[in-house]
Amino acid sequence: MTAFLALLQDYTIQNVVAGAALLGLISGVLGSFAVLRQQSLLGDTMSHAALPGVCLGFIIAGTRHMGSILLGALVTGALAALVMLLLTRMSRLKTDAGLGIALSVFFALGVVLLTHIQGMNNAAQGGLDAFLFGQAAATLRSDVWIMGGITLAALALVAALWKEFKLVTFDPEFAASLGMPVVWLEVLLTVMIALAVVVGLQMVGVVLMAAMVIAPAVAARQWSHRLEDMVWLAAAIGVVGGVFGALLSALSRGLATGPLIILSVSVAVLVSITLAPGRGLVWEAMRLWRGRRRLRDQQVLTTLYRLAAHHADPVYRSEQGMLDTYHGLGTRAALRKLERRGLVEWGQARPGEPGPERRWVLTPAGIAEAERILASLNGEGA
Repeated sequence: MTAFLALLQDYTIQNVVAGAALLGLISGVLGSFAVLRQQSLLGDTMSHAALPGVCLGFIIAGTRHMGSILLGALVTGALAALVMLLLTRMSRLKTDAGLGIALSVFFALGVVLLTHIQGMNNAAQGGLDAFLFGQAAATLRSDVWIMGGITLAALALVAALWKEFKLVTFDPEFAASLGMPVVWLEVLLTVMIALAVVVGLQMVGVVLMAAMVIAPAVAARQWSHRLEDMVWLAAAIGVVGGVFGALLSALSRGLATGPLIILSVSVAVLVSITLAPGRGLVWEAMRLWRGRRRLRDQQVLTTLYRLAAHHADPVYRSEQGMLDTYHGLGTRAALRKLERRGLVEWGQARPGEPGPERRWVLTPAGIAEAERILASLNGEGA
């Protein structure tokens, strides 16, 4: 414990943990809107489109000045998103095609500029390519303040325009009918997602930033039914995942911080998709299993009813072996369950009837239930 507390007092680790927490916070909040607007790939496009901005910021400043680099990344990331919006609104291209075009063009431009910088006689260019995969250990206290300012500005905008963003996210047509500037609100949301991308460049890099934008929101979506709950939960998952990944990297020397942060939030996504009540894979498997058992019970019950109707005898006694043969598998478990529900009885065969002495017979409640099931099936067929 003492060693862990001493680790937290390290200047570099403090910067990395604070930066990871800020990244998780802004990614969770803004990523929720991107996921709900079915623009999950928007983060991927913006993160790759930020590379030319990083290079242009370096060329203009002449050094690795974080403010210039992040400003350049914000401009090109937002520009790529606006290009995507123009392509989809002014042509017949779908959103995925517009995202693909913007991503490939801007990332190719960034690679060209990065190659150009590497050919320049500037000693400050060293490590610039670290923005591809992130270099959290190089985070300075001044960088954390810049990230904090960007995060605070983004959260303030979300709070000020909460109702407008919520309406545009779920029903843009209704928002337009109320006179809201839907296009400008969508542009603002898109630019704000670019802010989240800018915050994460130093921590996780261009390549992995897309996962950081959508993973906390995807995990939160499995547990929530309201936007307010989803945003708060996504922010919490992002912060916890970011801090855990940063601390795990600090405790495991030699492991990169950015990938560990992404793996941490990815574990949250996996757990949520698997175990979330009502939506998780486990719950879905249980629901499917219960549905199959209920269907088997109904099939056995209606078989008994049809046999009784065929023999014009409401208390016709059916043999266990005959039911097994009819359904192609054992029916004893289903019959025992129906017996516990009071729908069938295990009674004596009538005097003189060949075969087993004990057979299954419908109770009055079983007859009524079978008639209800068949009536509902006939209604669906009609």
